[in-house]
Amino acid sequence: MLNHNKVAVQLLGGVLAVLLAGIQSATAASSSLVAKGEKLYNQNCAVCHQPDAIGKPGFAPSLANPELLSIASDKFLMSTIRDGRVGTGMPPFSHLGRKSIRAIVAYLRSHAKLPNKADKVDAQRTAYGDPRLGKQWYNDICATCHGVKGNGYAAGGTGTAIGLPGFLNKASDGFIRTTIKYGRSNTRMRGFQGPSGLANLSDQEIDDIIVYLRTLSKK
Repeated sequence: MLNHNKVAVQLLGGVLAVLLAGIQSATAASSSLVAKGEKLYNQNCAVCHQPDAIGKPGFAPSLANPELLSIASDKFLMSTIRDGRVGTGMPPFSHLGRKSIRAIVAYLRSHAKLPNKADKVDAQRTAYGDPRLGKQWYNDICATCHGVKGNGYAAGGTGTAIGLPGFLNKASDGFIRTTIKYGRSNTRMRGFQGPSGLANLSDQEIDDIIVYLRTLSKK
């Protein structure tokens, strides 16, 4: 009986050693990927998005923002880097290749401070509403920063181009809805729902805005 117990302990110790080695190897690989991403970021992105991805109002958004990293999927980030955003100062970086772009995303993720809920956000229902009402709300509340046509910095505002296909073709309704509701800390994008919001928009009014934004990408 003692021999059996001894063998079991040895086997368990061996399994734990293998698991620990695997964790250490994965951690080392992750650290290596982040280091590679930081180097690539500094070479290709920092000139606009600033060191440490803090962004610059009216010029380039923060990519280290906790709320952004919490709701943006890897697909959203990678495809934006790959394709850029036509009509803005964000060029495509497809020449870097998928592995390098993934490394940049890993570096951006290293700034994350909130749980990643991108899958849950993207799974939210499709927005349904009245684009005519959405246009009214947009013009009253959003256009000052994002431009009347949603073309962002090109209109002289401090907000990004949320009315152009480069954004709308990649952002889910849940992504837009969550951003409008809660905003992004340490940026000029404040939340627009609840007593602390710049405007206490209802869920339906927010959906009206989303539906209106979708019409802009078709023009």
